[in-house]
Amino acid sequence: MNRVVIVGAGYAGILTAKKLARKFRGDAETSITLIDKNPFHTMLTELHEVAAGRVEEDSIKISIKKVIAGRNIQFIQDFVESINFDQKTVLGKNGSYGYDYLVMAAGSRPNYFGIPGAEEHTCSLWSYNDAIKLKEHILNRFRQAAVETDEQERRRLLTFHVVGAGLTGVEMAGELAEYAPVLCERFELDKKELSLVNVDLLPRVVPSLPEKLSAKIQRRLEKMGVNVLLNTKVAEIGADYIDLNLEGKISRQITGTVIWVGGIKCAYVAAKAGENVPCDSRGRLSTDKYLRCEADQNFYVVGDNLNFIPEGETQPVLQMVENCEQSSGIAAHNIYVSITGRGELKEYKPKFHGVMVSVGGRYAVARVGWPGLMVNLPSFLAMFIKHFINILYFAQILGWNKIFSYLKHEFFTIRNRRSFVGGHLSNRTPSFLLVPLRLWLGAVWIFEGIMKIMDGWFDSPKLLSFFGGANAWFDSLLSNVSEGPGSGMKAAASVSDTVTSATVAASPAADVVSAATGVRVASSVADAATSATGAASHVMSSMGTVIMNWDIFGLFKMIFVSGKTLAESTIADYAFKLDIPIMNWFINTFIMPYDWVQVGMQIFIVSSEVLIGLALIGGLFTTLLGALSLVLLFMFVTTTGLYLSSFWMFFAGIIMLWGAGSIFGLDYYTSPLLKKSWRRLGWVRRLYIYHD
Repeated sequence: MNRVVIVGAGYAGILTAKKLARKFRGDAETSITLIDKNPFHTMLTELHEVAAGRVEEDSIKISIKKVIAGRNIQFIQDFVESINFDQKTVLGKNGSYGYDYLVMAAGSRPNYFGIPGAEEHTCSLWSYNDAIKLKEHILNRFRQAAVETDEQERRRLLTFHVVGAGLTGVEMAGELAEYAPVLCERFELDKKELSLVNVDLLPRVVPSLPEKLSAKIQRRLEKMGVNVLLNTKVAEIGADYIDLNLEGKISRQITGTVIWVGGIKCAYVAAKAGENVPCDSRGRLSTDKYLRCEADQNFYVVGDNLNFIPEGETQPVLQMVENCEQSSGIAAHNIYVSITGRGELKEYKPKFHGVMVSVGGRYAVARVGWPGLMVNLPSFLAMFIKHFINILYFAQILGWNKIFSYLKHEFFTIRNRRSFVGGHLSNRTPSFLLVPLRLWLGAVWIFEGIMKIMDGWFDSPKLLSFFGGANAWFDSLLSNVSEGPGSGMKAAASVSDTVTSATVAASPAADVVSAATGVRVASSVADAATSATGAASHVMSSMGTVIMNWDIFGLFKMIFVSGKTLAESTIADYAFKLDIPIMNWFINTFIMPYDWVQVGMQIFIVSSEVLIGLALIGGLFTTLLGALSLVLLFMFVTTTGLYLSSFWMFFAGIIMLWGAGSIFGLDYYTSPLLKKSWRRLGWVRRLYIYHD
């Protein structure tokens, strides 16, 4: 039995576990154990968003049990204290765990650099609990300031120092600068009494970026009201003050909150392991090019714990998420090769694709690309790329479940316009306002179904005339009316020459398709398109306008017409059709020649219309039936076309996709039960195709 143990369920640890599980799928001789002190994986790069109240705390927390569902991974919740390399045992508070191969992915912790009072009197930001505590601390400071009568004390309470101007530091400062004015308004405080300071010993913010981008970030922070103090060393921190050393001069500033994001070092267990194996001054464990510990080839190191200098470089790999992603893949591959003997070991050759920094929810800078070819992106694109990269990561971790949750928290429920698209996508409409629309849409579908039943759709084939009259009308306009708005040219031609024998026959146009579902053929054409009554060669005359007739690469045509001149047209005269040749071929080949197929299709259409209507009125399966409603409407648009007066059904169907039946509907009772039953299916959990 080959035992692989992974210490830490951060970015690198959880990816290593999943990649190993994929490689050893179905291998009963290899066990994979993931150990972490928390039952969840934390999105450390998003901590500032929770701390500053932009998103809910659940948005940065991912259940490990959900991540490993259906996979050959055993999760153990325990605090790992040390590693016994001689006995190949991981020692935790609750037990010990033997291993054959060990992966160190314990992550990092704050580094206070021995500054007096830093650890005791600051709010750190390097864990889920840190973000929650800081969020409450910030709110409490504003609550206290709101009832404080002494102006000097109130100003102290509203003074915030962020120590550290690296990636996390500027993101925290930016979020706080965006959040604080919202809280001032909420607690009726004067914004002039608010003070935000970002301090760092470095000569510029985010030094991993080019100077030009660093300058942009600093300007943005200052524009948001942040006082940026660079080349400034923190000398000491007390309960209500911070001492700053600028060019050898110590100045004491009164403060209500100091947020520490001044640097990181390896987690305790990694530092403890560094007492027995080679490491650097911050506890990062040294490895060879295959990510194996220099002193133990069965001990792999990934992510923040990794001290490895790639070929051609002078510095160890950066402690960033992309390093976690790439190193986890190399470690998983090399462990697989070592155990199975299949394939060759791979060297770690990291290729980082850039850095993205958000300064609040509406502004960002980014330098992205490939090694040797990096480009700077403007703010909107930078924010877009940042969210896109997050979604790609979530696709690896928890698939659709987390992607849906992320979109919900970052866009659909965002408040105070704290998103790079503002509040335009934020959901503020009460669901009960959708009830009248749901009832009306359902009633219209039932009406259409009943009318077709009365017209004999269950008894005899009707599709020939259903499609034929509509096609005859469109073809007559396209063949005989000059294109362009306002042309109003008269059409006079034989309809029988413009459509195929499979679709030309048509009953009087007024009876062909109802106004709500198909294209209602204009009455002026009715006497011309009557091949079903023996008048196929009659010459007709009609007024009409072709507004659009676009052929899209031969794949389909977009046709937009009016049955009258533009001056005489109302919305009920405009019709739109997607003409798709492959669909026309299918209909003419497999449906029209066979009466029994036509009747079967008619029964499906009518039954669907009635069932959709009844379900919508009852508020049952509204998401599913809303989607089926859109499918039917699309079918009508591609066969008969659709009048603009009926297009409201498209938009109503889209609205039904989002919980319209949860208010005054049966979905209020059935949806929770269905969700619970759906999540119990093993393959659903494994593929993450559900949302909470």
